[in-house]
Amino acid sequence: MAKVIAICNQKGGTGKTTTAINLSTFLAKANKKVLLIDIDPQGNATSGLGVDKASLANSIYHVLLNQLELDSTVLASGIEKLSLVPSSVDLVGAEIELVNVDERERRLCQCLDPVREKFDFILIDCPPSLGILTLNALVCADSVLIPIQCEYYALEGVTQLLKTINLVRDNLNPALKIEGVLLTMADYRTNLTNEVINEIKNFFKDRVYQTIVPRNIRLSEAPGFGKPILLYDPHSVGAKMYEELAKEILSKEAIGEEQTTSTI
Repeated sequence: MAKVIAICNQKGGTGKTTTAINLSTFLAKANKKVLLIDIDPQGNATSGLGVDKASLANSIYHVLLNQLELDSTVLASGIEKLSLVPSSVDLVGAEIELVNVDERERRLCQCLDPVREKFDFILIDCPPSLGILTLNALVCADSVLIPIQCEYYALEGVTQLLKTINLVRDNLNPALKIEGVLLTMADYRTNLTNEVINEIKNFFKDRVYQTIVPRNIRLSEAPGFGKPILLYDPHSVGAKMYEELAKEILSKEAIGEEQTTSTI
């Protein structure tokens, strides 16, 4: 049964899509079957894996509107063991089209159920907002991964996200957890970066990943070529950090399984 992780921060420019693409890639490289679902109308995770958004006949939009089964929208990514459910510009209207639909916040959940057995991980790249699309991701997710940029006001907006997570727990998905907090775009040449790292660690404690993603020009360039960093520049610092993040997540999974087994 796949673990479903929503990658979420309603603040833009935090490295959310970069994390979705590259974490998915390195989990697949670690021999895990991974499905990346792009529910951001901007579709950057889709184009970042080399898929032409303009030429798509089917996307997650058609799944959420009950026009297609999720299975029929799954694409190969060019990375072994990594599949993609793409986004399209049609998603812009989905928030309005779903307003009067029964159980609109559970649409993604209902669509995912038939495919969860086929994957080890399902990652969802959410929009930079807390609307109905992000709500769908939070309702069906086991956990939330929150990328936070190392900049002034790093925690701005995160409080609202945490309130939303708690509301979802209380009303729609009581099992929802925080998977972890990922610090991104760290620039160790500045005092600010170290101050932000300390601030985030004081706030989130042991939920902050040890892996910190630095500013890296190769990471910024890769989406323009429709490639994850593993294919664009596997020897870059950015590639190394996302590989470390994947290892850290898999290590925590293994510890969790051991504890569950010992409890049983």
